[in-house]
Amino acid sequence: MRDAGKGVTTIDGYIAGCPAAVQPTLRKLRDVIRAAAPGAGERIAYRMPTFTCDGVLVHFAAFGGHVGFYPTPSGIEHFRDRLAGYVVGKGSIQFPLDRPIPYALVRDIVRFRVAENRARAGSKPPARRAAKTVRKGTTPRSGKRAAPRRRS
Repeated sequence: MRDAGKGVTTIDGYIAGCPAAVQPTLRKLRDVIRAAAPGAGERIAYRMPTFTCDGVLVHFAAFGGHVGFYPTPSGIEHFRDRLAGYVVGKGSIQFPLDRPIPYALVRDIVRFRVAENRARAGSKPPARRAAKTVRKGTTPRSGKRAAPRRRS
């Protein structure tokens, strides 16, 4: 399944490229994420299904024996106690395919990430257009060196 995301441009295409046995799990995971983040954007990034809302929320991907779920390091740290029993990395969780996926936990992590991204987006000052600086000895438009001035 390493190449499941190769060349696909939609999450539907990604899921369709996975083995039939794992497709229902991926569809359910997608539905849970959608319900927890209404209006979130969907795209393929890093060859994985990706959900966005004021920035990246989560990614997921199918592998041979597990589904990888990527909620960023903050999503892992906040739910560290509920993730006991799963293989966890800095920003990843492995949900084995031979055990039920903890969809309630996925829902809670996604909701946490939505709130986190919205808080971060709300705390950013409005974007201002930076004043164009002109280096000494350059022309304002091109930024190229100006011709030396002749002294009279």
